[in-house]
Amino acid sequence: MSVTSNLQTIRATLPEGVTLVAVSKFHPSEAIAEAYEAGQRVFGESRVQELVAKQQMLPADIEWHMIGHLQTNKVRAIAPFVSLIHSVDSARLLECINREAERCGRVIDCLLEVHVAREHTKSGWEITELQEFVASGAIGELKNIRIRGIMGMATFTENMDVVRSDFERLAAIKRELEPMFDSNFDTLSMGMSDDYPIAIQCGSTMVRVGSSIFGQRTY
Repeated sequence: MSVTSNLQTIRATLPEGVTLVAVSKFHPSEAIAEAYEAGQRVFGESRVQELVAKQQMLPADIEWHMIGHLQTNKVRAIAPFVSLIHSVDSARLLECINREAERCGRVIDCLLEVHVAREHTKSGWEITELQEFVASGAIGELKNIRIRGIMGMATFTENMDVVRSDFERLAAIKRELEPMFDSNFDTLSMGMSDDYPIAIQCGSTMVRVGSSIFGQRTY
């Protein structure tokens, strides 16, 4: 199967209003170029160095999403061009993104990453901590970021009831936070190659699909 036919297969399963982020991390620029030729414009990367290198090599109208854990000392490298940062997991990181966005004369779209999975290794805000931070009004002081919604990952398990429960929890958290934001708070990024159909059933508006498009990664 080619990248193009894989993309067409995935797109056919997506309802209107769901954005496909083609997760291109660890895949060569040639594979991304094939997806681009097939009409894909939104790509997700998890490492800053790889993201910067690909952004310089590939067409300028690609929307690059940062989906992996982001260290504050790496924000400056992607601030001039990144379209959306999915993995905002602390107040410190938000403040850093705001500072670098201001330096570039930009407003950067961000998602708040929430931890609902049963593995402690996954990053993200604990919900009570996030609720307190949002209620404090501190986000309103950050004029160069725009909070677009939340992102999260389900527990890594073959038990799809657990996965569905995690996605339902993320959707409930988004609904709970909505009144604290404006109409731009419209994105729920959840679901990957193995579980995105369940995520969509639970209200996902953005899915991050890699191996089903590009095949297994070469590390």
